[in-house]
Amino acid sequence: MNETDVVIIGAGHNGLTCAAYLAMAGLRVKVVERRKVVGGAAVTEEFHPGFRNSVAAYTVSLLNPRVIADLRLADHGLKIVERRAQNFLPSPDGSYLLTGEGRTKASVARLSERDAASIDAFNRELEAIADVLRQFVLRAPPNIVESFGPAAIREALNAVGTGNILRKLSLEQQRSLLDLFTCSAGEMLDERFESDLVKALFGFDAIVGNYASPYAAGSAYVMLHHAFGEVNGKKGVWGHAIGGMGAIGVAMARAAQKHGAEIETEAGVREVIAENDRAVGVILDNGETIRAKYVVSNVNPKLLYTRLVPADALPTTFLDRIGRWRNGSGTFRMNVALSALPSFTALPGEGDHLTSGIILAPSLQYMDRAWLDARAHGWSREPVVELLIPSTLDGTLAPDGQHVASLFCQHVAPELPDGKSWDDHRDEVADLMIATVDRYAPGFAASVLGRQILSPLDLERQFGLLGGDIFHGALTLNQLFSARPMLGHADYRGPLKGLYHCGSGAHPGGGVTGAPGHNAARAVLADHRALFAK
Repeated sequence: MNETDVVIIGAGHNGLTCAAYLAMAGLRVKVVERRKVVGGAAVTEEFHPGFRNSVAAYTVSLLNPRVIADLRLADHGLKIVERRAQNFLPSPDGSYLLTGEGRTKASVARLSERDAASIDAFNRELEAIADVLRQFVLRAPPNIVESFGPAAIREALNAVGTGNILRKLSLEQQRSLLDLFTCSAGEMLDERFESDLVKALFGFDAIVGNYASPYAAGSAYVMLHHAFGEVNGKKGVWGHAIGGMGAIGVAMARAAQKHGAEIETEAGVREVIAENDRAVGVILDNGETIRAKYVVSNVNPKLLYTRLVPADALPTTFLDRIGRWRNGSGTFRMNVALSALPSFTALPGEGDHLTSGIILAPSLQYMDRAWLDARAHGWSREPVVELLIPSTLDGTLAPDGQHVASLFCQHVAPELPDGKSWDDHRDEVADLMIATVDRYAPGFAASVLGRQILSPLDLERQFGLLGGDIFHGALTLNQLFSARPMLGHADYRGPLKGLYHCGSGAHPGGGVTGAPGHNAARAVLADHRALFAK
């Protein structure tokens, strides 16, 4: 039997972030990981001889700059480069939209002078709100407590602090914030713009990782969630980690290990040990027991409480509600090895547009039909595809003259109707995704040398993403902020003493951010100092 101060379940990027902060504070930390590699869904693998790519998570923007600085990730090998253009949206009619510094307004003007006159104001509106909400990313939201005491006083002060932050928004900005939390992205975008491609640019952010129509209530918040990012100090910019997303996990692991954290791979957790209403350790799949003062979970909260924590250790009401935790991103993920770069009918040949996020979804109506079709059929027969070609920015990923591409595909059902299995339809849907790209870039299909396919079921099996949910739980109003993962547990503390949440199922939610790991570490350290200060 091993003993330590903290055992962390899962060496995904949030688990590693939490481990690094706790180890820097002097605690003994052990991270246990089911897979052979660290990084969780942020990993790089060779998927075809000579071709490497980010397997699941595929692009950088939301990784918090405070985490990057505190963990000194650059010193541990992390280098992030910006896309030379941000987004490229081709249309079947031959028109296109290309965004990025010095590009966006002129490109929009070719589609609509009215939209060109409006887009700067809309971006400023989103950015002003995002600037204020960024202050909530690295702090716990107000937590609901039932009885009066130190915890209630702490949360009252937290609520006052939250109110003070929100007061930085003007009354009109607060009205816009309410709209963003409650309205559909489609509704907001239809009010502001006339060009389908301009609306699709923002609308894609409302459905990415979100199994919903852009006209679904609350989808506007998902759009805002993706506006929080920055790369190398530039807000709203997206980039690429040299060496793929695995470089993030490797750098974080090095940071944690430098301060004494121990990381054990191929060490899946079978059970969280609960004694006297407290989590006191874990039992590994091989039967080994690790005792700890604190247990921190980086797995989906539904997985944690329905598979790892003994049911008799949990309140029935809690277990019933967490059983209804909603998962499902509508995500189908592919990596392909290419003999040559694609050439798009709307903008032929090479250029900076091939370094961008290439969004194949030319209108909000297209996205809406894709979702409706997936609900009825199991997958959309005219899917939404975002194509990235990271080898245009990173020569380490493919042989000279050849390339790798990431296909992030929506909409597919997390579970197929009529009892069908994703194992039986994976290749059929992969062919459809490649054919979809080929319609916009003829010859793309012929250039594919090899491919890696991850259906929602594959994402669940490999990475523990229930229903293929890349966010560890839908970003809906009843699963956000003080309700993530549940009212009463938004402070990163579970219903058992000594049990904490550090994954994307905690505030502020999904994406490769490091923020839940940072915040959970603060909660553990606060409890540790309070305990040993007595």
